[in-house]
Amino acid sequence: MGLNLDLENCLPTDLEEAILIGRAWVPGDTPGPSPIVICGGRVLDVSAEMSTVSELLNIEAPSEFVENTNGEDIGSLSDVLTNSDCTKQKKDLPYFLSPVDLQAIKACGVTFAQSMLERVIEERADGDPSSAERIRDEIRTTIGLNLSDIIPGSAEAMQLKSVLVSKGMWSQYLEVGIGPDAEVFTKAQPMSAVGIGTEVGILSKSEWNNPEPEITLVVNNVGIIVGATLGNDVNLRDIEGRSALLLGKAKDNNASAAIGPFIRLFNENFTMNDVRIAELSLTVTGLDGFTLRGRSSMSKISRDIEDLVSETIGPHHQYPDGLCLMTGTLFAPSEDRDKPGGGFTHKVGDIVRISTPKLGTLVNKVNYSENVKPWTFGVGALIRNLAARRLL
Repeated sequence: MGLNLDLENCLPTDLEEAILIGRAWVPGDTPGPSPIVICGGRVLDVSAEMSTVSELLNIEAPSEFVENTNGEDIGSLSDVLTNSDCTKQKKDLPYFLSPVDLQAIKACGVTFAQSMLERVIEERADGDPSSAERIRDEIRTTIGLNLSDIIPGSAEAMQLKSVLVSKGMWSQYLEVGIGPDAEVFTKAQPMSAVGIGTEVGILSKSEWNNPEPEITLVVNNVGIIVGATLGNDVNLRDIEGRSALLLGKAKDNNASAAIGPFIRLFNENFTMNDVRIAELSLTVTGLDGFTLRGRSSMSKISRDIEDLVSETIGPHHQYPDGLCLMTGTLFAPSEDRDKPGGGFTHKVGDIVRISTPKLGTLVNKVNYSENVKPWTFGVGALIRNLAARRLL
């Protein structure tokens, strides 16, 4: 099954007004990854001026750089996008990579009331999807299913905590959902994220997992949000549900972080307010004919996105190469796929599409993490490659 990567399906609807940067694998005598910008339907390699995307985003005015650069033309946007499809990729032609390189890859959890309750359900089900619906009914009766009006850390939130503690219903997920401190964790290592058209990974032993479509903020080394992209914070619900201490096993596996297709930089046509009202759509299409559709509305997030960034970077924690921050999702599927009460879980071959008009569409194909292409090109490999290409 092809991934149908074309301009109409994958690019922002207002492409001509968008300032887009990313990364591409560029073939040649010494092939390697290069920062790229999109200009007039062409893909320009700007590695001669900026050797990494991190370097580009840490300059004072990255948007001005993009608008004035004279990069090397490596092909049409359409051709490079088409060749990014892992099912028919030609290695001797350019193809897109994840648009981040040296940045830390961070993520926030439990930032939406609905997904917060699903985390509580996972915890109480001890990772067993067959128990989820019964527990969902119990929570509906005891707590209700609408906590969206609760301001995290507020006096009202603390009052609710006292009530839930007295009823034996308090949870570590409610703590980070409505408590004073957000959950921020390391999703993946720098250079390990996959981009548009590649495979995303789930562990073969996981029997309850799902995609998590998320707006991903791109932040420079002084904490300024310079743009945004899309992310898939792939989650293994059965593993995290057994214990929150297994978060790393549930979240950070080979190809378990997908980011792309491009970073859209802020300008007069794309601002923080556009991010705050973004509507994300998700479609999962299986080889078995199953289709799952979902939505995530940034307007329903419990914590403002700038607050999430300030909890991540500041006087308490620096990121000299910048970071990207997945902001959480409203989406938590409960639809049964195979059997009643079994819930949704991925199958190998699923095609995942995450879209929003201002950022385009991130498309990936699901495989087991053990079977996807191993991650071998890390920071050390990047340094050696840039040196060989005389870009340091």
